[in-house]
Amino acid sequence: TITASAGTGGAISPSGTVSADCGTSPTFTITPDACYVISDVLVDGVSVGAVGSYTFTSIGANHTIAASFSIINYSITASAGTGGSISPTGIENAACGSTPTFTITPDACYSLADVLVDGVSQGAITSYTFTNVTAAHTISATFSINTFDITASAGANGAVTPAGITAVNCNGSQAYTITPDPGFTRS
Repeated sequence: TITASAGTGGAISPSGTVSADCGTSPTFTITPDACYVISDVLVDGVSVGAVGSYTFTSIGANHTIAASFSIINYSITASAGTGGSISPTGIENAACGSTPTFTITPDACYSLADVLVDGVSQGAITSYTFTNVTAAHTISATFSINTFDITASAGANGAVTPAGITAVNCNGSQAYTITPDPGFTRS
């Protein structure tokens, strides 16, 4: 007899307890499921490598054959520019078929500008979920600093510099010079 077994993630055919006549050379086929690869095949407890088939040669005793499998992992590289973060960040290993979610958060004084997934704009979204991962991916976020408008004007008999509308970054500062015309004072 030949006892054939397969771990999670694949199959061996034929499987179970297989009867074989003395002197025959039965072949076993090892097939991984979707998202899996063959890790190893053990024949009588000894590794023969990650083979897709194995043929016993002219058998004259009982044997065992056992296949093991590993899930395929794909890297997702996540990065964020100045002004915010993405979580998780760096290179994440995502199991084939999984649905990992990334959260994008701007820092104080910043707004989310854009999120690129595999180089394609997704807009200013705060969360992105990869569905049924079957390849490597990238996700990157960019941010822009918030600005506020200051409108400065002077009445008759004086000037303010700079005049008009000035955009100032959040937590920034802007100096103004107020100058009265000759013969006038600030009031």
